[in-house]
Amino acid sequence: MRRRNGRPHRATLTAAAVFALGAALLTPQSQATAAPAPTTAQTPATASAVRAADPDYCQGRCADILPPGQNGNATLADILGNRLFGTFPAHASDQLARYDSLVAGQDGLTDAKVTDFFNDASFGVPSDQVESVTSPRPDVTITRDKKTGVPHIKGTTRYGTEFGAGYAAGQDRLWMMDLFRHIGRGELTSFAGGALANQGLEQQFWPAAPYTEAEYEAQMERIRSTQGARGEQAMADAQAYVDGINAYRQKAKDGRYFPGEYVLTGKIDSITNVGEIQPFKLTDLISIASVVGGQFGGGGGGEVQAALSLLAAQQKYGVAEGTAVWESFRQRNDPEAVLTVHDGTSFPYAQKPDQPRGTALPDAGSVTAEPLVYDRTGSAVTRTLAPVDTPEKLKPLQGIFDDGVVPAGSLSAKRGMSNALMVSGAHTGSGNPIAVFGPQTGYFAPQLMMLQELQGPGLSARGVSFAGVGMYVQMGRGQDYAWSATSSQQDITDTYAVELCEPDGSAPTKASTAYLFRSVCTPMERMERRNAWKPTTADSTAEGSYRLQVWRTKYGMVTHRATIGGKPVAYTSLRTTYRHEADSIIGFQMFNDPAYLTDAAAFQQAAHKVGYAFNWFYADSRTAAYYNSGLNPVRASGVDASLPVKAERAYEWQGFDPVYNESAYTPFAQHPRSIGQDYYISWNNRQAKDYDAAGFGYGAVHRGNLLDDRVKALVAAGGVTRASLTRAMADAALADLRGEQVLPELLKVIRSAPVTDSALNTVVQQLETWRAAGALRKETARGSHTYGNAAAVRTMDAWWPRLVEAQFRPGLGDGLYTALTASLPIDESPASSHGPTGAHSGSSFQYGWWGYVDKDLRQVLGDPVQGAAPKTYCGGGSLGACRDLLLTTLKTAAAVPANTVYPGDDSCSAGDQWCTDTIIHRALGGITHPKVNWQNRPTYQQVVEFPSHR
Repeated sequence: MRRRNGRPHRATLTAAAVFALGAALLTPQSQATAAPAPTTAQTPATASAVRAADPDYCQGRCADILPPGQNGNATLADILGNRLFGTFPAHASDQLARYDSLVAGQDGLTDAKVTDFFNDASFGVPSDQVESVTSPRPDVTITRDKKTGVPHIKGTTRYGTEFGAGYAAGQDRLWMMDLFRHIGRGELTSFAGGALANQGLEQQFWPAAPYTEAEYEAQMERIRSTQGARGEQAMADAQAYVDGINAYRQKAKDGRYFPGEYVLTGKIDSITNVGEIQPFKLTDLISIASVVGGQFGGGGGGEVQAALSLLAAQQKYGVAEGTAVWESFRQRNDPEAVLTVHDGTSFPYAQKPDQPRGTALPDAGSVTAEPLVYDRTGSAVTRTLAPVDTPEKLKPLQGIFDDGVVPAGSLSAKRGMSNALMVSGAHTGSGNPIAVFGPQTGYFAPQLMMLQELQGPGLSARGVSFAGVGMYVQMGRGQDYAWSATSSQQDITDTYAVELCEPDGSAPTKASTAYLFRSVCTPMERMERRNAWKPTTADSTAEGSYRLQVWRTKYGMVTHRATIGGKPVAYTSLRTTYRHEADSIIGFQMFNDPAYLTDAAAFQQAAHKVGYAFNWFYADSRTAAYYNSGLNPVRASGVDASLPVKAERAYEWQGFDPVYNESAYTPFAQHPRSIGQDYYISWNNRQAKDYDAAGFGYGAVHRGNLLDDRVKALVAAGGVTRASLTRAMADAALADLRGEQVLPELLKVIRSAPVTDSALNTVVQQLETWRAAGALRKETARGSHTYGNAAAVRTMDAWWPRLVEAQFRPGLGDGLYTALTASLPIDESPASSHGPTGAHSGSSFQYGWWGYVDKDLRQVLGDPVQGAAPKTYCGGGSLGACRDLLLTTLKTAAAVPANTVYPGDDSCSAGDQWCTDTIIHRALGGITHPKVNWQNRPTYQQVVEFPSHR
């Protein structure tokens, strides 16, 4: 058995050549001469005892997968090998083909073949599958399996277990964790280089969570002081985790097997090893948590843009009619919307009040966005490159981060996140609940999450955690239960209009930096970050600098300025989880505690401790259950959560304490929840009746319908199996939402009269054939790189933006149409690289106008419509005019050549339909991976069915 220092490498001649190439640049200490090794080899028998000792009630029926691979660290030699010869460090890319193979293999999937496409998620490692055992301390071992390299962490003490978790995180994600702590702190450019994408990333995240170091520390202390024994334990666990990261960080540096990105970004000299990887601090966990929580667990915001679209509607139609039109697009409680809790139970939250109070709409034309960047110098102004002199052997790596160490758009403010399918035991073949679920967190290399198993005092779980905050498994399985989450996006962020003032009593302007807080003129706090950078081998961006500045009030951060009735105001954004970035640690701790988590009711109570906005799903051998978490503020009576509100005491959150940003929150009983419903689905759709989702797009057609229709049919037939539920997910993952859910109405309008143009009729027939075949975006055969019904797919991709604009812009007018598309983009197909998630990102069809198109067409046809809109837009409501409009735009779309529909990019040639859709893992370091088939599917996914229980 190999003693584990760094990572084993693929044994190829090309890899050997890379080692020879890298030897002159970065020579690790040999086993014989190195400082004391960070590992202690153990026998396979020791590892096999892990499985025997830890209760596992899944009996081989738990499986999971996380592409591209477990190993997210790469030495300089590894990176050179990848770039020059296409080689990979061991376990860096060995899950990608398995994940991809479900596209072609789903039709023949049976329960016996689940592990052809997923990995066995049983506890422990069989003795004949042990690849290595690491013992960074006497009280913990880290056993990795041959197949995947996942760390199975076994501790005899709580501290040792958590230390091992941190050590394993260092082994697998050291560079990525370093990136994310700097993103959260708004210091990415100073750390990784001044590339434009790096600038954009720190400008995206830091303004939402600006803190001083003292404020980071205060959040940790408040968890200790207010959360009782669990709070004390959580902070002790977090410290042990950080200690483990730092232990690996130092050993990797001393042993010269640290990630090569530190050399390429100028942190460590490749010859002398001079330089440092800065130690991790407990407060770094807050920084990382603010990025993760803000990206995947935030909800709400956008009220200023909502106000602008409402004003545009009122300007066109008048206040009363304009408001009704706007509400028809806002769709707060659309009766046709797909719901997770579908049994009719009502959970009223953030609904439109009958008599709104305190709404703060701006004067028309007065809104300006608050500047963020100041004092630009050098390349922050010129955007120039200045490549540095680089050793010849590193030339292949020069400029690898010129487009950003995290590619632009990778962490979009709007990103589709996660799905879940669960069926209760009454409808399964075994009588036990079945779940197929997982977080859809984008495709990165390495992934934002990492797999691990934790076994120690008070801890027993396997699953994923976001790297850097992996003290506990955040989604995965315990001894006799499994759980997962989807982003829920209910409104936990509000916008306030603070009245501006001047401390000396003079007249304020929009530029004033003081505001009225409870009638007192109060100075705003200026929060700043000063960043400077110089070119490196990895990032050639020329030397430059700038200053980030945010004005903070007791009602949150200033985002816009405007006037209301002629008076200057600042709009601020306040979320309930600000100053509480890590409070959710208590809920995650409870998920991992087998003594606490014994049934669905206990799980729901644990989920209630998570402050971020998530939908939580749970399955054991007896019960499937659901709970919606989040610090939902109790708003003042009459406040409309969808729009800005006056910053006056009468309209504050009830019990609002600005010192700790605390208030009254809706109690457990008011959160959408359910135990034992026939089935559950979630794909970031609405949760329950009367429970408003923040933002637009929750109407008659949502990607959640792709799951709901399939699972409902399975439940009606009965005898659901792991394989059949997985097939339902996999089929939905290839479906074009427009083709499946909206095309029938489009065709019904078109076929309301004969199509006399024979060429156009052929196009219509192609669409009909595609729809009859399931409207899938799927290869004709594995590896063909050609879609079935490719012409129809191309037509839809070209037609959709044209038909939406032609259907709605004439009736709405340019101003209102533009304002509404700013609130909700019209398309997010996998080919629409202009969409909110960008090209090659996998997640698709969350944001778009499919529900508007569908409902409007049914109104034209005279078909039943629940929650009908006050106006009909297609053809002004005339069936004949609407049909003409559709045929005209369809004819135009059909004539658009493929190389225009699919214009190509750095990864794909123009006209390559399949390639345009493909998933490409976005490199967060030096290792890149091959493109794979498009799937609209969770990044990490579990297939679970527990046959027994404690």
